[in-house]
Amino acid sequence: MTRMSRARVARRIAAGAAYGGGGVGLAGAAAVGLVLAEVHLAKRQVGNGGTPYVPTADGLYGHPYTTSGEPPLLLTLLGDSTAAGQGVHRAGQTPGALLASGLAAVAERPVQLRNVALPGAQSDDLERQVGLALADQTRVPDICVIMIGANDVTHRMPPTRSVRCLSTAVRRLRTAGAEVVVGTCPDLGTIEPVQQPLRWLARRASRQLAAAQTIGAVEQGGRTVSLGDLLGPEFAANPRELFGPDNYHPSAEGYATAAMAVLPTVCAALGLWPAEEERPDATRREGFLPVARAAAEAAAEAGTEVAAAMPTGPRGPWALLKRRRRRRVAEEHLDAVESGVEGS
Repeated sequence: MTRMSRARVARRIAAGAAYGGGGVGLAGAAAVGLVLAEVHLAKRQVGNGGTPYVPTADGLYGHPYTTSGEPPLLLTLLGDSTAAGQGVHRAGQTPGALLASGLAAVAERPVQLRNVALPGAQSDDLERQVGLALADQTRVPDICVIMIGANDVTHRMPPTRSVRCLSTAVRRLRTAGAEVVVGTCPDLGTIEPVQQPLRWLARRASRQLAAAQTIGAVEQGGRTVSLGDLLGPEFAANPRELFGPDNYHPSAEGYATAAMAVLPTVCAALGLWPAEEERPDATRREGFLPVARAAAEAAAEAGTEVAAAMPTGPRGPWALLKRRRRRRVAEEHLDAVESGVEGS
């Protein structure tokens, strides 16, 4: 599927989500049915059907930055097993811990982490999770990171419903005052036991949903980061290294790669990234695009950020597409957490 075709499909899905439609399919109903069967078979092959173990990473990060007069930043993670950190055995290896430590390093301020993600969750669970995140109105999160979508594809949730649930969650969080970053649907075509041609079909369905998620989230005031192939070409090139022991969820190295892709956008959403990097850089193929086209571009390239720009244009709302550079201080602290130097 070309990026222009993906943009058209994503626009139809997002429009259906906004106006109550439900008839737009992901890569065709028959194709998704095959993907569903194959991915469920893959799960059985890798032993992913048991009770999930997820390390508890909630707590305060960045203790050295604690001062008497400044409260910690509040970071909340929502979503599915990827957001929860299923597949690793140490709290410091989860994406929440990695993001909290990296954010503390950039902000030079402690970060309080709370994770309400649920392994196996689909997007319709976000209503419950947002309720948990906003239960205490005196402690609204400064920043929320949502990672969701894979289970929507494998369980054949209508994409319009999936995007509607995500858009509603983003709107509720933004209305409450939280910044929101969405890690869009990962590329199910990278799951190692899934064979061709279903690998291609899984990739197509995943990218269609990721592009539609981007439109829905950005139109509600959130930012998105494409998780793509979780995350970057090294994931497909080194599956033994970047998949966890179950060959389905990421390993510690895979989560660290994901966190390094999401962290710059988290920092930018909080105004912590250098101002000069907020301008689009043509040498990195950044710029302003219609939101549907930006969404399609991002779905095809992991680590790409999309944020709202001009509200109207000749082809509807426009967005800024960014490919952010990582900052050394954040990388160093992510490496430290991954190595177990700093924990929750």
